[in-house]
Parts: sequence; structure tokens; C-alpha cells
Amino acid sequence: MEREIIEAPLSGKILEVKVAVGSEVDEWEEVCVIEAMKMENPIISPVQGVVTEIKITAGQVVKPGDTIAVIEY
Repeated sequence: MEREIIEAPLSGKILEVKVAVGSEVDEWEEVCVIEAMKMENPIISPVQGVVTEIKITAGQVVKPGDTIAVIEY
């Protein structure tokens, strides 16, 4: 199976994780929400597949390039 690694596009704080390991996600489905500069930014899945890894938790601070999740498709 192919793997898609979702990375943080910007620095911020994870407000909410909307998926869990084993979850099936659709393309364009929200994976998590990052707060940056007082704005909430949804992070979406670029592919349809199954979440195999979650590398973040709510309240965690991330920087660009940090891995958020891995999806197999």
C-alpha cells in the first residue's frame, strides 16, 4: 500500500484531533485543527485511506514539517 505523510504546514498549537488510528478518511476530510496567529486552520487529508499513525495530541505545539499523521491508501 502507498503511504501519505501529512505534515504541519505552519507553526501553531493543535486544538483538536479529529481522527484516530484505524479510522477511514475521505479525501478533503479534516484530520486536525491548528491554531496559528489566533486563527483556526483545518488540516485536511489529501487522499482517501486508513489512518495508520497519529503523531500529535491536542495542546501540542508543532512547527512546519512536523508529522501529523500517516495514511495508507
